[in-house]
Amino acid sequence: MTSYEPFGARLRRAMDERGPLCVGIDPHASLLAEWGLDDDVAGLERFSRTVVEAVADRVAVMKPQSAFFERFGSRGVAVLEKVVQEARAAGTLVVMDAKRGDIGSTMAGYAEAFLHKDAPLFCDALTVSPYLGYGSLSPAVALARETGAGLFVLALTSNPEGPEVQHAVRADGRTVGATMLAHLAAENAGEEPLGSFGAVVGATVGDLSSYDLAINGPLLAPGVGAQGATPADLPKVFGAALHNVVPNVSRGVLRHGPDTGALRASAERFAQEIQVAVGGA
Repeated sequence: MTSYEPFGARLRRAMDERGPLCVGIDPHASLLAEWGLDDDVAGLERFSRTVVEAVADRVAVMKPQSAFFERFGSRGVAVLEKVVQEARAAGTLVVMDAKRGDIGSTMAGYAEAFLHKDAPLFCDALTVSPYLGYGSLSPAVALARETGAGLFVLALTSNPEGPEVQHAVRADGRTVGATMLAHLAAENAGEEPLGSFGAVVGATVGDLSSYDLAINGPLLAPGVGAQGATPADLPKVFGAALHNVVPNVSRGVLRHGPDTGALRASAERFAQEIQVAVGGA
């Protein structure tokens, strides 16, 4: 059986070479309008491929939000396929933000859609939801290991509704969010230089000192930029785990389009600010 380099190793190298910035590709209607584009498939394609052209050759990670493509049906998904392929060809790692979660053969089907090497939407990693129980993700974990891909599991998200589930306390005294982090630490045990199974931890969630973020895996941190967090906030939020944080910026970069130079300059500013914040972590 073919052996593939694990996502965690590829991500660590990309972060070391390009910095840890992740740029989101979120072509929602308001941004298309800001760019002077119609809210249709042509506008979707122009927007998304322009972002790839501007930054895919210089950032470690790009994260397309699949919902904004799926809303246009099969033609939108066809655009997403192009975006994924062009971004990966330019050297960036692609994390598909689809937040899939189900059980059994259905979860296996979702995994095959994004993590099978022959899938048109094959990505380097996929966001998944564990709230049918962490074990429900087993088909995705197994396929990711087989194909050298990764997962980012929702653990401590920044949306205001999240705490009602994630901060709920189990019978063993741990919160649900802490339980997800513990599962990921177990998945990544012994992996070097970095495990392939990461957590989504919002940069705006506040004090995380009661949570063990040392999962030996990456921490995808949405919320930098338009959602209120700044690169300077990252050390306070993530502490000793800062070296493994992948800060995501979407609107903070995307609002500078459609000019590719302005998009590139914005991404570089964020990358520099993040590098200063991370420092010698």
